[in-house]
Parts: sequence; structure tokens; C-alpha cells
Amino acid sequence: MSLSPSPDAAPAPGRGRFLRGALADLTPLRENADYRRVWFGQSVSSIGQQMTAVAVAVQVYALTGSTFATGLVGLCSLVPLIVFGLYGGAIADTVDRRKLGLIGSAGLAVVSAILAAQALLGLGQVAVLYAAVALQGGFFALSSPARSSMIPRLVPSAQLPAANALNTISMNLGLTVGPMLGGVLIGAYGSQSAYLVDTVAFAGTIYAMWRLPSMRPETGTRKGRASVLDGLRFLREQPNLRTSFLADLAAMVFGLPRALFPAIAVSFYGGDARTVGLLVAAPAVGALTGALFSGWISRVHRHGAAVLVSVTAWGLSIALFGLTHGHLWLGLLLLAAAGCADTVSMIFRNTMMQVAAPDEMRGRLQGIFIVVVAGGPRLGDFESGTVAALTTPTVSAVSGGLACVAAVLLLAARRPAFLRYDARHPTP
Repeated sequence: MSLSPSPDAAPAPGRGRFLRGALADLTPLRENADYRRVWFGQSVSSIGQQMTAVAVAVQVYALTGSTFATGLVGLCSLVPLIVFGLYGGAIADTVDRRKLGLIGSAGLAVVSAILAAQALLGLGQVAVLYAAVALQGGFFALSSPARSSMIPRLVPSAQLPAANALNTISMNLGLTVGPMLGGVLIGAYGSQSAYLVDTVAFAGTIYAMWRLPSMRPETGTRKGRASVLDGLRFLREQPNLRTSFLADLAAMVFGLPRALFPAIAVSFYGGDARTVGLLVAAPAVGALTGALFSGWISRVHRHGAAVLVSVTAWGLSIALFGLTHGHLWLGLLLLAAAGCADTVSMIFRNTMMQVAAPDEMRGRLQGIFIVVVAGGPRLGDFESGTVAALTTPTVSAVSGGLACVAAVLLLAARRPAFLRYDARHPTP
């Protein structure tokens, strides 16, 4: 008997190339030490922040038993996110972005320590939780535009698509591991355990920011209110970029029933804090999967159509999720499908924005982006919580998903040029 490998056992021709082309490109992490430290620090702190998000929702719901009160958590952070997102972006275009990111990360660590203290002391005051969430929103919105606008300075332009995918992996790694770990810790040791871990986790981001060189904008810009208005005017003059923002806003406001997860965990599935952690993590599992297998995205040129298709898939998945009473794994699968669709949309939208924005405008556009990406879900928390309080969690989830699809169809009808957007001939 021959010991030579059988032709049937040999790898299929091109299989290795296919896998390499499908998986995310790790070149930015291998070749750029500063980017590697920032990526790792953000990944660790993101896990801690998502643990805190679950802990706050569980604590508010435990204190009040109200979906409306839980939804108000999102509204409390919405105003700081909008105000400091816009002005934080303007500031990032006029000062050293490294220092701004360092200040914001340190502020977030302090707020997490305050949350840990109130839980350890057993204060049981919802107002304290609301105030802490508002501070978190302000510090996050202040520092995030600075951190995001650093990326084109940390990696060569040819590596930006790969860096965008890696940033998505980092974010969704936090969204995946954080809620699950948070649910386990909260169930075993209480909310204070999640807050304490979050406080320590910020050490990674603070260290990464400390090691960076100065990150002043490449060209001077005007300070103050005029800078904010310049960013808004720039966005107004870019119809395709503006449409991508509106599509994402529709998905976040109407199609994200995050505030309902504590109530859904109990009423749909008879679960507890661990079930809440699974529900929060499921979209991130899908998003992480989509980002890990994002190599194919570079071969798609119709970015506008891809964004609208992805957001439509998100809305339909959320609507179906609202009908999964008694079937936890089906609900988790639909949330994961929604998360995968969101990742695809995000990568395309980020690429479109980086093409359109010069360095001196990146902070302001990232500030507007923060208002949409971070502020939209908070408004969505309020919307879904209010609708659920007036009707039921089922009606809230289903109607929100269908409203998202309707908004996408309206955008497609009003802006047909967005469907024809071609990355090979970009017209922002």
C-alpha cells in the first residue's frame, strides 16, 4: 500500500487563497505598534464598558420594574452625546488628539469607579445611575472623535479598509464578551463586580494613548461654533455621505430594542440576568462574525446599494425577533443576523466617510458619526421602551423593525443616486 497522499485527500486548489481572501486582514496590527496598542486598549475597555451597560440596565429595572425607566437610561446619555459629540469633533480638529483621547478615557474610568462605589454602598438611587450615564455619554463623545480621527494617521492609506474592519472586530469583541461576562458576574456577585472590572479595564486605553506621539491636525482650523457649523455644512454638501448617515440613524432609532432586553428575557423566555447578557451579546456575535469574514467586502463596489440592503436585513431580522416567544435560540440567531448586517453596513459607511473627509474635517465628521452611531441607539432605547410601555414588548420590537425597513425604502426612493454609488468613481 502506498503511503503517498491521495489526490482526494489533498486540499482543494485555491482553498487557502479563498480563506485568506475571506478572513480579515491583520496587516495593520502586525506592522504598526501604535495602532496595535490602541486597538488592544480599546478592545479591553470596550469589554468593560459593555459590562457596565448591562449592569446599569439590570440595576434600573430591578429598582423600578419599568421598561420606561430602563429606556430613560438611553435618553440620559443622548443629550451629552449630541452636544459633546459635535463639539468634541470640532475640538479634535484644533487640539492634540492624543491628549483629548487621554482625558476622555481617564474621565470614563472615574465614572465607572463612581458606579462601583454606589453599588457597593447600596444607594439604590436611580437618579445617581442616570447622572453617571450622562457623564459617560459626555466623556465618550468628547474622546471618541479624537480616537477615530487618529486612525488615518496611524496606518498607511492602503491599510485603512483593513483597519476599519479590525476596529469593527474590536468593538464587537466588546459587545460579545462584555455582556456575556457581565451577565455572569452580575448574577454571581452583583452589579458592583461589573463596574469594578470596567474601571480596571480602562488602563489599557490610557496606556495606549500615553504612548502615542502628538496628534495635532495636519492643517489649522477655526475654533468654536463656526467649526461645528463647517462640519455640518460639509455633510450637507455630500448627499451620498448624508444618506448613509440617515440609513444608519433609521436602523438605530427604530430597529434596536435594547432597552427591552431585561423585560423580554423574563416575559419571552423566563430568563434572568444571564439571559439579558445573551440577548445583548447576540448582535455582537453576528457582527464579529461578519467582521472576521470581511475579506470579500473589498470586491464590492456598489457601496450605496450594499448599505441599504444591509440595513433592510437588519430591520427584517429585528421584526422577526419580536415573534420568538419561547424560542430563545431562534431569537439569538435573528439578533446575530441583524448584527452581521450592521457590520457590513458600518464598514461600507466608514469607507465612504474616509474618502470624503480631509484630515482637517475628520474630527467634526467623526463627531457627527458619534451622534448617529452612539446617540441613535439611546434615542432608540427611549422609543422602544415607550412603545413597549404603551403596548407590549412584542409590538415594540416588530413595529420598530418594520419602521426601519420603511425608512430605508423611503431613502431609496428619494435618493436613487445613492443606489448607484460606485466606489471606483466616488461622488460623496
